[in-house]
This record gives sequence, C-alpha cells and structure tokens, in this order.
Amino acid sequence: MQAMTLPLSQLFAPMLGIFAAMYLLAPTFPVARPWARLAVFVVVWLVVARYLEWRIFTTVLPASGTWYQVGWIWFCLFVELLTFTDQFILYLTFLRRTDRRSEADQHERRLRSLPDDELPSVDVFIPTYDEPFEVLEKTITGALCLDYPNLQVWVLDDGRRPWLRALCTQKGAGYLTRADNLNAKAGNINHALTKTSGEFFAIFDADFVPQRNFLMRTMGFFADPKVGIVQIPHAFYNEDPMQANLGLHRGLPDEQRFFFDSIMPARDGWDGAFCCGSNSVTRRAALRAVGDALPTQSITEDILLTLVLLRKGYVTRYLCEPLAIGLAPESLDAFFVQRQRWARGAIQTLYLAAGPLGPGLGLMHRLLFFPTHWLSLGLRALMVVVVPIVFMWTGLAPVVDVTPESVFYYLFPAILALNGGISWFAPHVHFPLAAQVSATIQSFKILPTVLGTLVKPAGHAFKVTPKGAAARRATYAAEIFWPSAVLMALTVVGVVLNTIPEWRIIDHPAALPMVAFWSVVNIVVLFFVCMTSLQARMGRTEERFDIDETILIQTGTGEQLSGRVSNISLSGAGVLLGSGIDCPRAGEPLRVHIMQVGWVDAVIAQQRGRLIGVQFKLPQSLERDLLIRKLFTVARLKRNGVIACSVNRAMLKNIWSMAAPLPHIVAGGAKPASVSPTERLPAESMVIRPQPRTDDFAHLAGARSLHPTSFTEPGFGRVAGTVLEAVAPS
Repeated sequence: MQAMTLPLSQLFAPMLGIFAAMYLLAPTFPVARPWARLAVFVVVWLVVARYLEWRIFTTVLPASGTWYQVGWIWFCLFVELLTFTDQFILYLTFLRRTDRRSEADQHERRLRSLPDDELPSVDVFIPTYDEPFEVLEKTITGALCLDYPNLQVWVLDDGRRPWLRALCTQKGAGYLTRADNLNAKAGNINHALTKTSGEFFAIFDADFVPQRNFLMRTMGFFADPKVGIVQIPHAFYNEDPMQANLGLHRGLPDEQRFFFDSIMPARDGWDGAFCCGSNSVTRRAALRAVGDALPTQSITEDILLTLVLLRKGYVTRYLCEPLAIGLAPESLDAFFVQRQRWARGAIQTLYLAAGPLGPGLGLMHRLLFFPTHWLSLGLRALMVVVVPIVFMWTGLAPVVDVTPESVFYYLFPAILALNGGISWFAPHVHFPLAAQVSATIQSFKILPTVLGTLVKPAGHAFKVTPKGAAARRATYAAEIFWPSAVLMALTVVGVVLNTIPEWRIIDHPAALPMVAFWSVVNIVVLFFVCMTSLQARMGRTEERFDIDETILIQTGTGEQLSGRVSNISLSGAGVLLGSGIDCPRAGEPLRVHIMQVGWVDAVIAQQRGRLIGVQFKLPQSLERDLLIRKLFTVARLKRNGVIACSVNRAMLKNIWSMAAPLPHIVAGGAKPASVSPTERLPAESMVIRPQPRTDDFAHLAGARSLHPTSFTEPGFGRVAGTVLEAVAPS
C-alpha cells in the first residue's frame, strides 16, 4: 500500500505511535534494567528496519538514468548505511551499563583503613612539552595535594625548560628529561618507566589537575587481578569553543559529556572501556606482560595500550566520577589539533596487528574499537548540507519515487525513534541540534584527516594541543567560517530560485516543501557553525569558580570589613559587602583573609554598588599553593540536568540576541620573570628525584579554615576590634 493513498489518521499513526512510545512511555522505564534497555533497542531497530526496507526497495533499486544520476543515488545510500552501522554499534553498546561509584566507596573505605606502608606505591607522571607556567603550576600543585601516602610525583619535560626544573625543585616534585623526543608522549612516558619503580603509575596531562581523593577512589579496583587500567572521565572547568562562542556555558554541557557520561559506562559493561591517556592509573605488572612499555605504533598510544592489554586478559575499568579537572580546548584551532590527532590515531589502528582487525579479539570488542565513527560523522554531516544544495542547483535527486506522504510515513518515524532512543539511553547529554552543529564543524577538517590517514596511515607528526595563552591567541577559523557562509548562501539562494516558476530547477513541485524545510534546518545549523568559528573574547586569563563563603577584608587604614565571596579565581574575587558599609574605592590596597588559604594582598579593581572586584597580588608562595588546592583539587562542577528542548530553545533564541564578535587575537597572561620561552636544558637524560615536602597542605588548610577570632559567622558586616557589628544580608 502506498503511503500517499492513506487517510491522514493512518498516515501520521507511525509518527504518533513512536512519539508516544519513545518520548512518553520510555522515560518511565528504569534505564538501569536490562529488560528496559533491550525493549528500547528492539523498538528502535524495528522502526529503522521498516524505513530501510522502504529506502532500499522503493527509493534506490528502481533508479534509472545516466551513470552519474544513479551513482549519486547509490552514494547517498552508502553514506546513510554507514551512519546506520555506526548507530547500530552505539545502540549495541548501550545494552550494557555500569555504575561503579558504590564499588569505589567500598574500596576507599578499605584503603583508608590500611596502614600507610601497606598501600601499593604509585608514580604520578605529568608529561609535558610546551605548556605554559600558568597551566603546569596548577597540575603539579594538585598532584602534590593527593591524599595518598605512598606516591611520588614526576614531571616529564620533553621541552627541557630550566624554569620548569626550578619550579619542580621548589615544590619538591621529581623532574625528568631525555636525550630526544622520539615517539612523543608515549616515548616520554616509556623513558620515565625506566627511571621509576612504582607498582602502579598514574598519568595526568599537563592541564589536568587531580582531585585530592583520586588515588583513594581508583586504586582499590586493582584488587581484581584482571584489571590493568582504571580510567576516569575528562571533566573541564572552562568553556569549550561551542559553549564560549555561542554564549551557552550555562545551558549546554561540554562537547565530551556524551562520550564520558554515557558511552564509556556502557563500554565498561562490555569490558570495552579504554585508556584515554590522562586521568588513568596503570598496573606495572600488566605492562610488563606486553613489553614493559606503551605501544608507539599509533599516535594514540592510550587506546592501543588498552587493546594490547585486552589480548593478555587485562581489562580497563571505568569510574564515572570527575576526579580530575582540566582545560577543554580553548579555541577551535586547539580543538582541531586534538581531534585530528585522535581521529588519525584511531584510523592507524586499522593497519596494526594490535588493532581491532588483528587476532585475539571477540566480535563485540572488534565492533567497539572499530573507528567507524570518525568516518561516518563527517560524511553524514557534510551530506546533510550538500544534498539539498545539489538538488536545488542541478536537479540531481538523491532518491526516486519519494512523496511528502512517504517521508511522513517512513522517514520521520525512524528519525524520532533514533533520537528518542539515544536521549533515553543518554539523558541530559544528547542534544540533536548541538550535535549536528558540532558534527558539521568537524566535517570541514576531521573528514580530510580521516581520508588522508586511510590512504597514508604512517608518517604523521604528533601535535600537542595548545593550552593557556598559546591557545587563546587563536583568531577566528576562516577555513570554517567562509565555506559555511558560502554553503549557507547557496542554500538561501537555491530556495529562492526554486520558488520562482521561471527559474525553478526542481522538476517535482511536490518536493519543494520538503526541500525548503530541510534547507531551513541547514541554514540554522550553518549559522551556528559560522558563529562558533568566531573566537569569543576572553576577558580573563584565569577561570572563576562560583563559591559562597565569608571573607575578611582589612583596608590600608587597618579597618576590618567582612563580606561574602560570590566567585573566585587565582587572580581575584567578586565580593558582596554588607549593607551600611562604606565601600573601598577602586585602586585602594587591601588584605583579604580567605578560608583554607590565609591572608592575601589585594587591590580594589572595580566597584558596583556593594559588589567589589578584588584583584589578588599573589606571587609564588604558600598561600598561592593553598588557593590552588582550594579551587582545583575539589571538583567545583555544576551538575548537568538540562534537557534537549531547553538547549534547542536557548540556541535558537541566540540567533536574535547574539552579536558576532570581530576576529581578534587575545593576549595571554603575564608569565613569571623566571620563564624564558627560548632557553633549553641540554638534550640528555636528567633525573631529579622528588623531595619530601616540608609543608603539609592538608594540615595548613585546616588550620586556616576559619577566619581570625575577630570574625563571626554567619553574619557579615563591619569589624571593630574583636566585636563584629553583624549586618544581615539584604
């Protein structure tokens, strides 16, 4: 029966049925139950199978005409089938799921009950090449704050920088260099393994700060002898390019949440989680079973290490807790350096015996590690934009025998089912409009990288993701902005041309409403792509954290005031003073007492009513280390509870409200005087062993956790002598 002959009630019945099943009924199912996951899986793929039967036998096989007309139709089907293959693997992955937080609780209690000398030894590696002082300072200090007694912190400096050696010596961290930079990060870590002897080693990229309880939450999993690696998600304290450039940091989770919060726990259920380089702990005994070194055949040594260990019976466990926080790419340039490296490394594994096509793996593990995503993502996103343009400008159709009624009857139910299923499996992290924008952006640069690596898998240099001031200097991404603008213009003009009968290129008037709707969606997506490619202005070099606690202020005249901190960073804070207080003037010097830190010199940078902006004068000191400990070693991340419709609404609202920033270059923050970007140490192996710390951060922070006795909580107001004239907040 042709869909076009059906009455409206039957024509829309599949869409309404799928909407009711996936968006009204399915959310009442417990996602943790295997039967619920299987039920959703079956429903979705029955609907997709129904669509594919129509798609192949009605819109492709009857195709006839010239070779390029038929070839174009088959190529469009190929891209679609590749996308469905990738989606099917994703849905298979979602059939299992783990939540190991309660298991980590048990392990932590057990480890904390043991004497210090019974805890296994851990070497903490911080590999670095060219990251700046402001990035490394936080990571090194955070690693030294780990509340695990049997560890040594090592900075692996492939940049051989004298200022970093001095910083490590000052803080008591170990410092390692080597004679060459062979095999980049993997080679750096392999060299460190020859100089250290811990039973386990943890790896933190130069921009990831571990939380104090990182090792206490992860080391217990190694009680299971088959666990070779424990991996923790990558969580970020700054905005990624899409959040920053679209002004959606409060309404859109970072781009990696879908992977780390939903896909990795599902992979863990299949023993298919993998090492992501940073935020991981590895068993040295497991590494010895595969040559006592990280594999170097791929530039993504982490995922290859997981595959090598998997063949020896060792699995990677995944604990979905933000136990380390780092920097998301701070510009699109940095984003693409990172993603091109990941994509190239994943494709390289296809050519290796240790990769997913090599011997010794089961079918599910081959599917989990087969890098279809990197190819299908870019192809699908690009074709979604290009197909209607080709149709409107040349009349070359991607299908045959399609009517608007058949689209409602077959295509829309499949789209609703696929998106509804993913939203059910991955609540609060999957947003179709944002995902389409991200995929389209990546198609411009990731797809050429994938295709190039398929042709030439070897011989590609390892590029370090720019961090700190180096990333913030990036200007707008012209290679994305202008192609997107051209595609948007072609779409708009194509729609206008085909609405004028004398100029119409599309031979089928019934197809015009469908193409117009498709084009409008693409115009919206391309508009967001253009906006994302414009680098947002970054007014601060340090990220600020929302916090609500009292602060004590001493003016230059000795008068003491109290207020409440609303946000704070390493460089300053926003403080709300009590009513009835004479606010200090801009430029006036102060001393502020911050809980868990102590007294810090500061100056009034700005003042708006009772809200003052305080700029810290905080050189290298114990107080600076304690402030890093306070801000970065306890995750201050907001819980994500947004839903897709709210994200879509916020993005669409921004079309009318956002002002396009002009392309510009953002200057980085000032470096300490001791930092020389050109000075290098000799190209040789240098080992400076960690030194026992004389400062007990935890003890000092505890001793400074309260304000001086002249300060009384929770009121805030003017302090006179030892008596606080409390003023209730207004």
